[in-house]
Amino acid sequence: MRRITRNFLIGLALVVVALLALGALPSYLGSGDPYYLTATPTDESGPAIDVTNASERQYPYLTEALESDDGRSEGYQTGRFGFKETFTHSPFDEVDGLLTQNPDARVDGAEGDGSSSDAVLVEYKGERYRVEVTRA
Repeated sequence: MRRITRNFLIGLALVVVALLALGALPSYLGSGDPYYLTATPTDESGPAIDVTNASERQYPYLTEALESDDGRSEGYQTGRFGFKETFTHSPFDEVDGLLTQNPDARVDGAEGDGSSSDAVLVEYKGERYRVEVTRA
């Protein structure tokens, strides 16, 4: 094998390994207190997004929060330098996705810790929930 071909194949293999690492590694990185997606039953009025048939693959944090006993999803820790958020799915992405579907479903957040400024009203199996990102 010629030297240039061998060097090209080694370089290509390194690029493939680096891309695979970028896909798997960020989900293991994290620091600080975790963020949770919480779904609290509410009787607030206003438009709500029907998420009864929402895909668990598209909204894993939302479906986990709606189906859990305490109304909270598993924790999500942010990365130190913003690297993780670029490559992973987060509860913030799910709230943004819901607000994209229906911006009128936004309600002011009541959290004083700065973790979330907005909440979303959703309807799940005939019940209304206030969904927001909270911290610990």
